[in-house]
Amino acid sequence: MKPIRHFLTGAALTMLLALSYSAAQAKNVVEKKAYMFGFSASFNDSIVYFTTIQEVDSVWFTQKKNMLAGRSNYSNQLRDYCNDKLNQPKRTCIVVGNKSLKKVEKKYEKMKKMYTQNKKATYDVRFIPEEDFKFVTAYIGEGKENAAPMTPQKRPKAPKDKKKKDGKMPPPPKK
Repeated sequence: MKPIRHFLTGAALTMLLALSYSAAQAKNVVEKKAYMFGFSASFNDSIVYFTTIQEVDSVWFTQKKNMLAGRSNYSNQLRDYCNDKLNQPKRTCIVVGNKSLKKVEKKYEKMKKMYTQNKKATYDVRFIPEEDFKFVTAYIGEGKENAAPMTPQKRPKAPKDKKKKDGKMPPPPKK
């Protein structure tokens, strides 16, 4: 009985250490401003909604992938708006966001074109003005100790090789 208990205790401690290490590595950074828009569609009807491209202050991004953190919080804001104000429940909502306005505008135009110029299916495309709906900054509940200000990082220089390489593969080893 004791060996099983020791094994389970050791396994539990290993899991706790692994989880705490991965949580420490997953940092989010705050950007002063970012741009985003929302899109809402339903499988039950052909009405799709687009919000305007909005500038949002203090937006969190994942440090490793440089993606919008808390996308579900922003899409829930849009879903709640569609449910409460437009009386359109159970809609699928997505949010597209980036630090670059040009990248967001490019994605916005691509999605808008997909739904307005589709020859096979006709959609009732409606636009939600910024006066009616505005994204609110979502707090990512990881604590301030896990947030880092975004600073540009310099890459370390690779050591210079003294030997010149000719780009050819080395000969196979002799038997």
